[in-house]
Amino acid sequence: MDYRQAGVDIEAGRTFVEKIRDSVARTHRLGVLGDLGGFGGCFELPTGYRQPVLVSGTDGVGTKLKIAQAANKHDTIGIDLVAMCVNDVLTSGAEPLFFLDYLATGKLEPDQLAEVVKGIADGCQMAGCALLGGETAEMPGFYGIGEYDAAGFCVAIAEKSEMLNGTQVNIGDVVIGLASSGIHSNGYSLVRKIIESKGYNWSGKLEISPETQDLTLAEVFLTPTQIYVKPVLAALKANLGIHGLAHITGGGLPENLPRCLGEGQAVQIIRDSWQIPALFQWLQSEGEVPEMDMFNTFNMGIGMAVVVDPTKADDAIAWFHSQGLKGDRIGEVIVGERSLIFV
Repeated sequence: MDYRQAGVDIEAGRTFVEKIRDSVARTHRLGVLGDLGGFGGCFELPTGYRQPVLVSGTDGVGTKLKIAQAANKHDTIGIDLVAMCVNDVLTSGAEPLFFLDYLATGKLEPDQLAEVVKGIADGCQMAGCALLGGETAEMPGFYGIGEYDAAGFCVAIAEKSEMLNGTQVNIGDVVIGLASSGIHSNGYSLVRKIIESKGYNWSGKLEISPETQDLTLAEVFLTPTQIYVKPVLAALKANLGIHGLAHITGGGLPENLPRCLGEGQAVQIIRDSWQIPALFQWLQSEGEVPEMDMFNTFNMGIGMAVVVDPTKADDAIAWFHSQGLKGDRIGEVIVGERSLIFV
């Protein structure tokens, strides 16, 4: 008996590494030392910082992976993996430097996971960070054939004196909601339950809006998470009065937006200040989901919230529009205790 008979194919692992080599190489940026294949990835910190602070984040994609595997579509799930990490570290005002991934599967299928890594490389390029390395684990008996899980880890850098930490936010600051690209990567257990309970097929059409009429359910729900890094970092450098940032992930606006506030502050959100996308309305109707459960589960069309000086709000909205990101004035900071109030 050998390792291959036990379910682990070392040769497939070597083939996989060769398939992803070009994807990894195209993400390299200034600071990367060495090449793929070492025991550790090396990155030289950029110069010019007086008090550099490293900001790290780790995350996964959750059960959105189940849809990718059911539809046999793996080329964008890596973008989600990168987005979930880089959008988190961005909220400190930090620039992502490098990214590492961990992939685990029941049986290594090099073409399948090479598609996943291609998406990871695409996401890294969108965020301006290097794919520095990773780990691929073949675990027969733990995952089924064709199943895999993915986790990511990102390291970013910020100047200590310029980090966003809640102390810059003032009463009266305006909250701008930057549009999401769809569901992003949270709430998929509820999505899957609604789809399955209604007997829909992932290969069926979802004709609920002009944007979805030619797409399958799988294509709609696998729309990758928006990566906000480059436009937001540029906005910070453009002196647009940004005082706080919140990545709207699990828990939605009510849980995530108050996390960027200071002591004695709350946020008032005007419920009708933005158009909730048709996809969320369809899910609410099909699943008979109470409205507050929707807001506590999904981003509801707002993927990143930006807290800005009220005198700069219009300039900031115009800036994000110029970068291809729709932004709406959705509320303001009020006196309170780190809570969110809908009006």
